Amino acid sequence: MLKKYLIHPSPYGALRLLASELGLAGIYFSEHKHLQLDSAWQADSNDALLKDAAQQLDAYFAGQLREFDLPLDCTQGTPFQQEVWRALQTIPYGEVRSYSAVAQQIGRPNAIRAVGAANGRNPLSIVIPCHRVIAANGDLQGYAGGLENKRRLLLLESRQ
Repeated sequence: MLKKYLIHPSPYGALRLLASELGLAGIYFSEHKHLQLDSAWQADSNDALLKDAAQQLDAYFAGQLREFDLPLDCTQGTPFQQEVWRALQTIPYGEVRSYSAVAQQIGRPNAIRAVGAANGRNPLSIVIPCHRVIAANGDLQGYAGGLENKRRLLLLESRQ
């Protein structure tokens, strides 16, 4: 299987963008907790999908893009994780949801911690907006890309 990556500068530090034959497979901050790369991943600064993803991220950071239009590869997640990631994609730009609200949305109101764990394993930070999920009391809580990046992403979206 084709596995390519590109390291792209951003206002949040270097982002590692990953692509497979199926689509964009990952967006990871430099300090991301769950980045797993093996020798099968090859750097490719000319890959069309990775270049498109980088351009769309730049537009997002500039406040010019609210919705991404990229093929996504979310096949590495469990069925439960994929269900949570689909729910995250329904959270509108500039809005937040609690972990509890996401658990209720997927029909598993008692799975709040499992939703949090799935949220933290989201391989497509920003594009699948896990930063838009906060605690019921308004606290930011965890973010695999770092709480400061989560705070900054929410601030960026609140300005639009």
